[in-house]
Amino acid sequence: MTPTLLAAAAPPALPHTDSDTQLLLAVLLSIGAIVVLITKLKLHPFLALTLGSGLLAAVAGAPFDKLLGSFSTGFGATVAGVGLLIGLGAMLGKLLADSGGANIIADTVLSRSGPRALPWAMALIAAVLGLPLFFEVGVVLLIPIVLLVARRGNVPLMRIGIPALAGLSVLHGLVPPHPGPLVAVDALKADLGITLALGLLIAVPTLIIAGPLFARVAERWVGPLEIPQATAPVETEKREHTPSFGAVLATILLPVVLMLGKALADVVIDDPKALPQRVFDFIGSPLIALLAATLLGMLTLGRAAGFSKDRISETVGKSLGPIAGIVFIVGAGGGFKQTLIDVGVGNAVSEWSGKWHISALLLGWLIAVLIRLATGSATVATITAAGIVAPLAADMSSTHAALLVLAIGAGSLFFSHVNDAGFWLVKEYFGMSVGQTLKSWSVMETVISVVAIALIMPLSLII
Repeated sequence: MTPTLLAAAAPPALPHTDSDTQLLLAVLLSIGAIVVLITKLKLHPFLALTLGSGLLAAVAGAPFDKLLGSFSTGFGATVAGVGLLIGLGAMLGKLLADSGGANIIADTVLSRSGPRALPWAMALIAAVLGLPLFFEVGVVLLIPIVLLVARRGNVPLMRIGIPALAGLSVLHGLVPPHPGPLVAVDALKADLGITLALGLLIAVPTLIIAGPLFARVAERWVGPLEIPQATAPVETEKREHTPSFGAVLATILLPVVLMLGKALADVVIDDPKALPQRVFDFIGSPLIALLAATLLGMLTLGRAAGFSKDRISETVGKSLGPIAGIVFIVGAGGGFKQTLIDVGVGNAVSEWSGKWHISALLLGWLIAVLIRLATGSATVATITAAGIVAPLAADMSSTHAALLVLAIGAGSLFFSHVNDAGFWLVKEYFGMSVGQTLKSWSVMETVISVVAIALIMPLSLII
């Protein structure tokens, strides 16, 4: 997905150092610096990753004039490959929110669910809405619905709140087109369709265990919670026209169906020159799939809600502002990843893992866990871990490369705590104390991470 001109303009790789000790020191110092800059000095992750990349190259012995050459190349390649997809996903998510499509999905599913089925219904709603939405956007959309349902149905808040949060979090960490999995797919050269298919396969049992089943445990641990006053809905004005449930669902699922269709064609047809496979390869590419869904959403969501052409254009335009920071962080993570590769860290990790006989999947998970605990950012953890273990994926089959992406994504969700913005978002929305948030949200994230890697490891032996 990297433009040809960008690849041609790439600077030569930084000279590799022969000293494993020097490389290890460079990695530890750079990651430590990033952690301190983000957590203690409250520096923006983009600046922290940029400075960390320079420190990594300097300690590893790269010439001064090449310090940021690899970083710039990695930044450009990552933004070119992932930035467009993040932008299209944001446009689709904004159309879904502003048109009332999210409320249509929620109302339809909830109207057909009894009290016992409510936790499962909330998990389903969160999973469906979580496909095109970033985690924070999904939380803002879902929490008012959760509070309203808890009040109307006289259901304990944890019983339906945890399944909703689990649905969003599982999709965020394991399933493209979310930024973390997309960057890992790009870094490890994994097949997006296979990653998506396996991600959904792992996500379903993980969501069941960490959502409706763990909710019962969290309910006992946290105790009764007073239901906060429901926040104002995202779309307050009463609409004469609203999108239909079928149209909203079809729009959300279109990119998933197209990408899975490409993966299926690769297996069934397996002939790059055959016209059907070439068609599936085109329409199933993530850029075309998301572009098609966004254009369709302008009709099925925007026009169906009575939006004028100007209103649709304004809605799409407003979606790009909030994700500018995400694109820069992801790009800087790509730059840090490229610097790790060019100074030889990846090759050293390959040698170490061979000597220590550690599974590449488990190694990727562990590295992501450590960085997640230190920085609080699932995206930073995914990007950094993918850069470190990227050489291990070079000789892997497409299936195992996809599983490595999922292992890293699972590790990036481990134990969200006070250095994670999501921790405070959940705490404030549910009106919990820090202790209650740790017992519910933080443990739920850990359950997702552990269950996912526990499913990925035996799956790698089977397929």
